[in-house]
Amino acid sequence: MPHELETRVLLDKAEDPALATLEGYRRLVGGYGALERAYREMEPDEVLSALEDSGLRGRGGAGFAMGKKASFLPRGDMPKYLCCNADESEPGAFKDRELMQRNPHQLIEGIAIAALAAGAGHAFIFIRGEYAQQADILERAVAEAYEAGYLGKDILGTRRDLELVVHRGAGAYICGEETALLDALEGKRGNPRLKPPFPAVQGLYGGPTLINNVETLSNVPRIVANGPQWFRGFGTEQSPGTKVVSISGRVRRPGNYEVELGIPTRDLIYELAGGPLPGHEVKAFYPGGSSSPVLTAEEGLDLPYSFEAMAEAGSMLGSGSIIVADDTVSIPHMALRTARFYHHESCGKCTPCREGTNWTVKMLERVVRGEATPMDLDIIASVQQNIMGRCLCVLGDSMAMPVSAMVRKFRHEFEEVIAAASEQAGDPHAVVGAAETTGAGA
Repeated sequence: MPHELETRVLLDKAEDPALATLEGYRRLVGGYGALERAYREMEPDEVLSALEDSGLRGRGGAGFAMGKKASFLPRGDMPKYLCCNADESEPGAFKDRELMQRNPHQLIEGIAIAALAAGAGHAFIFIRGEYAQQADILERAVAEAYEAGYLGKDILGTRRDLELVVHRGAGAYICGEETALLDALEGKRGNPRLKPPFPAVQGLYGGPTLINNVETLSNVPRIVANGPQWFRGFGTEQSPGTKVVSISGRVRRPGNYEVELGIPTRDLIYELAGGPLPGHEVKAFYPGGSSSPVLTAEEGLDLPYSFEAMAEAGSMLGSGSIIVADDTVSIPHMALRTARFYHHESCGKCTPCREGTNWTVKMLERVVRGEATPMDLDIIASVQQNIMGRCLCVLGDSMAMPVSAMVRKFRHEFEEVIAAASEQAGDPHAVVGAAETTGAGA
């Protein structure tokens, strides 16, 4: 049930299992009323203007304005495509899973309206292979929408067509990158493409393509139904609307919470998620999934949770997935776990990412085994700088940014881990050197 600090829009009536059906979606939240209005009463340019005026920013990570992104698609009769990125693989993110599971028709309606605005005649939902239950639910909902005339040929008698396909991925994190997703849809290995050309100009099958996240597209029906100014009534000037925030890690009530953007981060972690276990304190947290630079409790807890505030603090809101580390968590071990994930998921196409993630893992393993020296921490930091901004996609940066932040902000803890592991291994010389460096740094 909703918490008093929540503002439920996308998760409205989500506790009712009937919402996953066409009948329940219509009855509980007036489902497909926005689609009928868009297709029968509005021109595509009017729908596009409403999305632009709403200020809706992408909820998948980059935070780019959704309406502006749709406006980049060229006009004309060439085949155009819409792809919904449901390959939710970012560690800490599980909001899209719940949106698809509890209210699949909201997403389908959003896709149909966004396709109208973009002039797309074909749409795809690329869902991660591990989301088998959610894919089944979506396929049933798509079948219901076809039967009701909301998809297919001559939608609602308006002579507009839209074919929608649910496509299951095969478990690769890299396919969440938009151009790798396009290659996977085309039956190729999911590797990022060189940009330009951008997908809006040359995307799926070489045609103009709009790619948006599940949560982004789920907002579209409410904007069309209630107007862009209604949407701007939530959140902040630069971050309008609500946000479904996934909170996990060392908290008492992990889960998804829908809030207005701009809510104090402390309220998210301590009030909604219950804070850490009794007797413990928040040490640090990822504000936007594991690819976002960590913030210490002192840096981040008293900031508003918005795109602009997180950016000003040197991190990012990203997918809106907060992972909390309390005072029992070893930051060096957390850095190693983060690096191992991105090393495993790198497609290997770019040298900085392929080699940089590999060497970062090896060096962090030396740290936790007590084989490193304080100089190795400088090398780790240098490697991260050589990765950032030098790859085809942001996967390399997704490891380099949080690891770099952890080494910089918790260097003393890395040195303490080196010293403790060295002592346990019986290397008294390494203990003395690490301890001296730690004391000098303090």
